[in-house]
Amino acid sequence: MSFLWPHLLWLLLVVPVLVVLYVWLLRRRKQAALRYASLSLVKEAMGTGQRVRRHLPPLLFLLALALMIAAIARPAAMITLPSQHDTVVLAMDVSRSMLAEDVKPNRIAAAQAAARAFIADQPPETRIAIVAFAGSASVVQAPTNNREDLLAAIDRFQLQRATAIGNAIVVSLATIFPEAKIDIAAVNATHRGGAIPLDAKASANGEAFKPVRPGSYGSAVIILLTDGQVTTGVDPIEAARMAADRGVRVFSVGIGTKEGEVLHTEGWSMRVRLDEESLKTIADITRGEYFYAGTAMDLKKVYETLNAKLVLETKQTEITALFAAVAAVLAVLAAGLSVLWFNRIL
Repeated sequence: MSFLWPHLLWLLLVVPVLVVLYVWLLRRRKQAALRYASLSLVKEAMGTGQRVRRHLPPLLFLLALALMIAAIARPAAMITLPSQHDTVVLAMDVSRSMLAEDVKPNRIAAAQAAARAFIADQPPETRIAIVAFAGSASVVQAPTNNREDLLAAIDRFQLQRATAIGNAIVVSLATIFPEAKIDIAAVNATHRGGAIPLDAKASANGEAFKPVRPGSYGSAVIILLTDGQVTTGVDPIEAARMAADRGVRVFSVGIGTKEGEVLHTEGWSMRVRLDEESLKTIADITRGEYFYAGTAMDLKKVYETLNAKLVLETKQTEITALFAAVAAVLAVLAAGLSVLWFNRIL
């Protein structure tokens, strides 16, 4: 457990001060009791149970006070809670390397089948968008709850040359944050490894963008599926930093065998090999996770795992309300017992 405002924990010093004050008051009462003819008569009149009752309400009150002070410091803990992602962006590689048959029947067919199953398992209220990328990236289906439109968009994939993973991330961000007015045409015109156009880093009103904590944006995630290496477009690591600055996590999925395959098509041939290091770096920067799928069955399991992660998610959650609620219960209990036993509040 951690505290968002730990500097306020020094207020807990009030608790030992109150303990010392309470002990001092008890001694004063004992000294006042000496005027009785025999102090032993007083002790006999007050049994063990009565002495415990005497101290229990103040003890509960001190515990309530300590918890209330801790609540002011805003405690947070890692808790598994139902996810509340409003939008899931599926960024899918449609480069010609996806025709490789090391994943049966081929990579693109396996990816389409797994994506269909993933969409079917999403909650009805979750909006899903589809971004297809090869040498450029484009939104082939805007965020929607209509599952038929999503499946139709997947069926319409047209394979193209080259792979621009960075473009896919930036276009996905433009889909999540339409108010940012990211110039997609300028992004797709960026040469291999180039910097993201400056207007992608500015807010809608032209002010400088203020980064947030990576992984802190809970309303949307990006699922990036690719089988190859970057050959053109925006630097994917810079694009990942752009996503991290906006708090959006990227779950990257690598498809294909690690040794790759020589692909022969339309009179040319090339070896298509998965660049796992880049995908792992993208996931790490954005506080997402990398998954490897070497077979169609692996890919299906990856999407099943992603479904589980999006339904139940472990993340740092502020639990101030819990501390405050327990403190209130203890305070009310302390006052109630004091009134019940001694006809006074503490």
